[in-house]
Amino acid sequence: MSSLLEQEIFSQPEVIARLIDRELKHIQQIVTQLPQFKYVLIAARGSSDHAALYATYLWAALAGYPIALATPSLHTLYKASARMDEALVVGISQSGQSPDIIAVLEEGKRQGRPTLAITNDATSPLATMADHVVELHVGLERSVAATKTYTAQLAVMAMFAASWNGDKELIAELQKLPEALQKTLQGAQEIARRAERYRYMDRCVVVGRGYNYATSFELALKLKELTYVMATAYSSADFRHGPIATVDTGLPAILIMPTGATSEDMFDLVKELQQRNAELLIISDAQQALEQAQTPLPLLARAPEWLSPIVSIIPGQLLALHLAAYKGLNLDSPRGLHKVTRTF
Repeated sequence: MSSLLEQEIFSQPEVIARLIDRELKHIQQIVTQLPQFKYVLIAARGSSDHAALYATYLWAALAGYPIALATPSLHTLYKASARMDEALVVGISQSGQSPDIIAVLEEGKRQGRPTLAITNDATSPLATMADHVVELHVGLERSVAATKTYTAQLAVMAMFAASWNGDKELIAELQKLPEALQKTLQGAQEIARRAERYRYMDRCVVVGRGYNYATSFELALKLKELTYVMATAYSSADFRHGPIATVDTGLPAILIMPTGATSEDMFDLVKELQQRNAELLIISDAQQALEQAQTPLPLLARAPEWLSPIVSIIPGQLLALHLAAYKGLNLDSPRGLHKVTRTF
């Protein structure tokens, strides 16, 4: 019998289809109802923070809004508050329970700013605090490590970007997402076979850039949570500013490089890593990229670059799942993790 984690990974095409069906028009309505703002302040933790990182690229590129990531401990630990003049204040939380995320929205409301909650629980304290709520509709997430809630959060980020932008072609591309996810999951058996090679891996680097900078952080987190591998995430640009010195012969380097504006830069990094004899695992929809890897992790569907993080995390989730299984670890309840994490 498959694990709950595996079941939830494979549920994502259905989850994203349901989310788009139930929330796209609602998000378009929210966009028309929001008062004027000049930038977005986002509060989030864990995987939700990686969804926020995706928004820093996506909402700026497609809607023109500068994005700032909040520092929740300013409110809870230091009892300080920053000026939020002209901001839209957004909280992203799967459970909607974390007091520090709620505190950021509470301060936004105190300063008279519009607030938005993105959560899987429309009755949670975060949702109750916000002016507008977008529910993820993923159902109960029974496995502790987040998978379907993460891709649902990314899809919400994408729906807001497309709604602000107004281009109907973006909406059409969004609606093809479930099919792209389904096709990518067809590579699961091959990824399961290839994961065994890394059974004794204890460290690796995970590198992406642009829209997929967020993917590098989420994949590194999944490897740490599920396999206890010390995985460190980088932008390809930041990686060259010193950390590349840590690469020695055989170091596994996972590169997230779907077709797009970052391709040339990522190919240059491939060459640098090959010169250092790194072990390359490459997530891509481009055959030329996959041919450079000791372990290719193919994206069997090509999504537009702005949507690619929703698809490109799938091979990473599968890699973490099967690597944890080869290590004999608990897939559904990894040590040290809790489904609801309350931070103050």
